[in-house]
Amino acid sequence: MEERIRQAVDILKRGGIVAFPTDTVYGLGASALDEEAVARVYEAKGRPRHLALPLLLADISQIAAVARPVPEIAWRLAERFLPGGLTLVLHKASSVSSVVSGGGEKIAVRVPNHPVPIALIEGLGVPITGTSANLTGSPSPATAEEVRQQMGDRVDLVIDGGRCPGGMDSTVLDLTGETPRILREGAISRGEIERVCQLE
Repeated sequence: MEERIRQAVDILKRGGIVAFPTDTVYGLGASALDEEAVARVYEAKGRPRHLALPLLLADISQIAAVARPVPEIAWRLAERFLPGGLTLVLHKASSVSSVVSGGGEKIAVRVPNHPVPIALIEGLGVPITGTSANLTGSPSPATAEEVRQQMGDRVDLVIDGGRCPGGMDSTVLDLTGETPRILREGAISRGEIERVCQLE
């Protein structure tokens, strides 16, 4: 697996895209700072360009580098659920390309609880995209074979890490308004989130 990680990091550094296992489903990664590589992710998935791509980070401390400002509730949620299956939607920092954010001012971030994406991010030195490795509208893949069936040669490398332990997409929570809002309920339940931030 170490050799596969090194190969993947090299591909990412050259502007390639890589599919990899996470704690939820297989993800499709490109360097978040490489606009051409990010554009390839949209193209490979057939994803509309106005839909932002989530970013994967290696540690919650990196949230401040891609989001501004970061509200106190975001840190509370991150400390409770990350690494794990919670994606936080925040206002993006100016350093994040509008290609990643779909032209908008929001960014979605997550710290996965899985050694492979963490190793990729640390090896690359910057966040990577963390959208599911599927064609838009198709089921999110839980195995490398499901990725290959959907994506074929649209990706430069598929890291086979076996079946993802979660098999369920992350829960997406928007923190950009006055009240936290669940956009997609997934791996983390509404009840768990409500206990932390007292959603109404």
